[in-house]
Amino acid sequence: MPSTPASKSTPSKVAMSPIASEEEREQALRDYKVTIEYKHLKQHAPSGVYLVPSLHDLRHFYGVIFVRRGPFTNGIFKFQIRLPQKYNDVNQWPQIVFDSYVFNPHVHPTTGELDVKSAYPRWDPHRHYLVTVLTFLKKIFYLKSFGDDAAANPEAKALSKDDAELYRKKVESCVRESQKSVFVNDPGCTARFTEEELSHQVLRDLLKRQLKDSTQVNKQVVLNMIDKASKV
Repeated sequence: MPSTPASKSTPSKVAMSPIASEEEREQALRDYKVTIEYKHLKQHAPSGVYLVPSLHDLRHFYGVIFVRRGPFTNGIFKFQIRLPQKYNDVNQWPQIVFDSYVFNPHVHPTTGELDVKSAYPRWDPHRHYLVTVLTFLKKIFYLKSFGDDAAANPEAKALSKDDAELYRKKVESCVRESQKSVFVNDPGCTARFTEEELSHQVLRDLLKRQLKDSTQVNKQVVLNMIDKASKV
């Protein structure tokens, strides 16, 4: 399962040249705020939602949500977040696009883009953050009815209101599709899934047999267990 590691270290301060222009200083501050927001997510991301930064772009993230109840139960939906260059300014919305197909009134049926602007008509960097938009992303999978702001997919909106049975079937279909495509990883994706191999099964069984307290798990403990097992 993907986690939210702090793979990009958070600088203690914004390093700027004494001859940097005002524009460069402002951009350096925006960059710094992005790293702070991501660090905040380690403790405050909505449950079931995981976000991993791209290796090459500070403003590009790969994510996945595991839906545990409601209409989309057992769905595993992958998505990407891209932040505009001037993110952390007013009305500089994050862009969220699902790689998995999502049949939902808040998600465009062709592009897969989550309609963030309907939820936040005015993006205020003093009130809205990555955790804010991830909370909205999670919320759309648990809604049972939709308001006027849910207009990205008119068909889904109409069916949810007028034909609940057909809406349910289409939702279940996209859930099954998300499960089938979970091991399909886009090039460069940092939230990668791989199919279970024999080595994974052996390690899991080893942990079950020998580990008494799951809170004591760390890299060295696992390595010691593997080393001990290999000498048997």
